Amino acid sequence: MAIQIGDTLPHFTATQQDGSSFDSHIVHNKPVVIYFYPKDFTPGCTTQACSFRDAYQDFQDLGAEVIGVSGDSANSHQNFQKKYKLPFILLSDDERKLRQLFGVPTALFGLLPGRVTYVFNASGKCIYIFDNLSAKNHITKALAVLKKSI
Repeated sequence: MAIQIGDTLPHFTATQQDGSSFDSHIVHNKPVVIYFYPKDFTPGCTTQACSFRDAYQDFQDLGAEVIGVSGDSANSHQNFQKKYKLPFILLSDDERKLRQLFGVPTALFGLLPGRVTYVFNASGKCIYIFDNLSAKNHITKALAVLKKSI
């Protein structure tokens, strides 16, 4: 069942870009932006990741953490993070468990993993969902929603 506005951030674990284990409890009591994207190093995903990177301090100033999720391996994420100097967490979802947990739809008739951004407030409630395959606007919309919620 897909996460809806008002739902609580589900508890989950996943592998981070450095191979260590991530537990969603570490973002408990702080706003968090979790964005799902199709694939490391593709043009749209690189643009999106670099846009989150460029606005990362704005998210941090609001007390928020940014987490990117795709089906790529931790090793791919590590290379992606190093090449583009990404300061935020990237999670490997190679078995698509997180996509299923969040209810992220596929795009283009099921051919591509979807691109969806979820914004959760400090209470862990989902306050915004942006589902759009285009990499544009995910960052500006997430920031605007966080600014309004604080």
